[in-house]
Amino acid sequence: MTDPNFHPLPFTGDLPVQFAYPHHYVPHPVAAAAADALREHLRTQTDFDHDFGLADPDGLSSRGKMFGVLVVQTGAGDLGYLAAFSGKLADANHHPGFVPPVYDLLNPEAFYKRGEREVMAVNDELDRRLANPELDARRAALAEAEETAAAEIAAERKALKAAKKERAARREAARGKVSEEEYAALDEELSRQSFLRNFALRDLRRDWAKKLDDLRGGLAEVTDSIEELQELRKQMSNDLQRRIFANYAFLNARGERRDLNAIFAETVFVVPPAGAGECAAPKLFQYAFERGYRPVALAEFWWGQSPKGELRRHGNYYPACNGKCRPILGHMLEGMNVQPSPLQVNPAVGKDLDVIYEDDDLLVIVKPDEFLSVPGVHISDSVQTRLRERYPRATGPMIVHRLDMSTSGLMLVTKRKAIHKQLQKQFFKRSIRKRYVALLEGRVGEVGQEGYLDLPLRQSILDRPRQVVDHENGKPARTRYRIVAHEGDRTRIDLWPVTGRTHQLRVHCAHPSGLNAPMVGDNLYGVAGERLCLHATWIAFLHPGTREEVEFLDPPPF
Repeated sequence: MTDPNFHPLPFTGDLPVQFAYPHHYVPHPVAAAAADALREHLRTQTDFDHDFGLADPDGLSSRGKMFGVLVVQTGAGDLGYLAAFSGKLADANHHPGFVPPVYDLLNPEAFYKRGEREVMAVNDELDRRLANPELDARRAALAEAEETAAAEIAAERKALKAAKKERAARREAARGKVSEEEYAALDEELSRQSFLRNFALRDLRRDWAKKLDDLRGGLAEVTDSIEELQELRKQMSNDLQRRIFANYAFLNARGERRDLNAIFAETVFVVPPAGAGECAAPKLFQYAFERGYRPVALAEFWWGQSPKGELRRHGNYYPACNGKCRPILGHMLEGMNVQPSPLQVNPAVGKDLDVIYEDDDLLVIVKPDEFLSVPGVHISDSVQTRLRERYPRATGPMIVHRLDMSTSGLMLVTKRKAIHKQLQKQFFKRSIRKRYVALLEGRVGEVGQEGYLDLPLRQSILDRPRQVVDHENGKPARTRYRIVAHEGDRTRIDLWPVTGRTHQLRVHCAHPSGLNAPMVGDNLYGVAGERLCLHATWIAFLHPGTREEVEFLDPPPF
C-alpha cells in the first residue's frame, strides 16, 4: 500500500555513511535536497490557513514554525523523505503529507480530551465558588472584626498602662502624708482596681477571640470546600499529565519502546517539560521505525516569523533542541550508526596560542577560534591548561576573563595571584576597555553610524547554551557599536561590550530588535560557516605592576 507520507526523493549523490549527530550538525546534501522540496511545498501550499507571520512580519498574527525532514530508505531500497512540524499547525495535528504526532492530544475520543473536560468541570465549579459573594462578605467581616479587635485591645492596654501610672502617682502622693491605716486602705483599693482592669482586658481578649473564631469558622465553611477543589484539580491535572507522558512511547532502532516518564526520570528535569515529544525530530523517527524505514539524514529549519525573544530566522537550519529532544533522541537513536557529538571532539588540536606580550606579571595572548578558554565538561584542552603547563610556577587562577569558544582574539593572563586580583577589580569597575570586530550578514546601516544596543538576556532553560531576549527576567546587557564598512553583501562592525553577558554581541547583532544581522558563521543565531567572524581585536588597561596605561591590538583574521 502506498504511504502518503513517504515522498520520493530523486538524488544522485553519495549518501552519508553515518547518521549526523542531531544536536550539532550541518545538513547533508541529501537532507538539504529534501528540505528544499518541503520549503517549495510551504511556499505554494494551500492545505492549511496559516501564514507563519510572513504576510505581516510586525504583526501578532501567525508565528513561524519549526519543520523537519528525515530522509529514509524503504526495505526495497527506495529513497524518500518524511516531513513533520513541531507542535500543532493551524490548531491541528494532522495535515496531508506530514507524519502524525506520536500521541494525538487533539483526538476528541482520547482519554486526554475526556480528562481535560473533567478538569475543566472542576475548574468551572471552582470559579463559581470563588465568585460567590458570600465569600467576599465573610472575608470582609473577618477583616473588619480583626481590625476592630486589635484597636479595642490596644486601647484597653493603653488605658491599663495609664491607670497603672495614675495608681503609682496616688501611692507616692499619699506616702508619709496619711496614717498607716489610711495608706493600707488606699493600697488595697488601688490593688483591687488593678485586678479588675486586668480582668477586663482578659475578658475583652476572650470575647474577641470567641467572635473571631466564629467568623473564621464561618469563612472556613466556604474556603475549605474551595481548597478541597483546588487540591482535587491539582491531583487530576497531575494524573492526567502522567497518563499523557505514558502515552508518548518512543521506539528506537532496536525496536525497544520507552515513554516520557521513563526517559526523563534519568535527567535533571525528572519530570518531562511541557511540549516534550511534540518536536519534529521525534515524530519523524517514530514514524520511520514504525514502518521499518531506515533513517539516512535529518534536517530541521524554521519557517516564518521568529518567536518572541528567541532568534529563529526564516529558512535557516537549526539542530534538535537540547532540553526536550536530547533525552528522547538519545533513546531513539540507540542501535543506529550515529556520529559522535562534535562537542566531545577537541577542536583545538593543531592550534597554538600566540603570546604578543609577556613580562613578570602577565601575558597578552591571541586565542584562536574554536578554542576553549577554560576546561569544558568533555574537553580539558584550553587556554588555561596550556598555560598551566607552560608556566608551572604561576600562582592564582591565571585566566582574567574569557572568550566564547568560537570567538578569537586577545586575552589577559596573569602569572601572579596579586596581579590577577588587581586586574579583576579593573574588570568589575569596567575600567578595562575592549573592542571587537565582527563581520555581519547583509548591509547594515550607514558607514560611520554609531549607537547602543540594549537587550536584556537570559539563558534558554530548554536549549542551552542559547540565550534569549527577555525584557522581564533577563539581565541588563548593553553594547556600543559602530559601522566600519560595507564589504559586498556583508558589514564590518566594531563592538564595545559595556556588559559581559554570554553571547551578548552575537545576540545583539542577530536579534530583530538589535541590528537584525547575524554574524558570519554563527552556528547558533545565524548560519554555520568555516568560523564565527568575531574577534577581540583591542584591549586597554592599567598595568598593575607598572601603573601605566597599556593597549594591545591584533587585527582580525577575516
